[in-house]
Amino acid sequence: MMAEYAESKGVPHSPAAVAVSGLMILLGGLSMILGVYPVVGAILLVLFLVPVSLYMHNFWMIPDEQMRMVEAVNFTRNMALLGAALMVMAHPTPWPASARL
Repeated sequence: MMAEYAESKGVPHSPAAVAVSGLMILLGGLSMILGVYPVVGAILLVLFLVPVSLYMHNFWMIPDEQMRMVEAVNFTRNMALLGAALMVMAHPTPWPASARL
């Protein structure tokens, strides 16, 4: 289903792009939750969030007002997550509960 949505937005090789982006989210999130190389995990999330937000949730290009609002909500949520990932990158490691790797 996500590959179809990505294809509708013009993403080339959408099944592979969705699989790679899903892996980036999974590894980045697990890395930060478990405290195993959290900066690397945050970088993975940043590398996912920036292009996806600009390319998939480009609300400024959508003429339909209702769909524009939906994409604006998704865009701003991604920007909040991006800010959180950048804050994690600035936090000293290792964390008290991290795996100390």
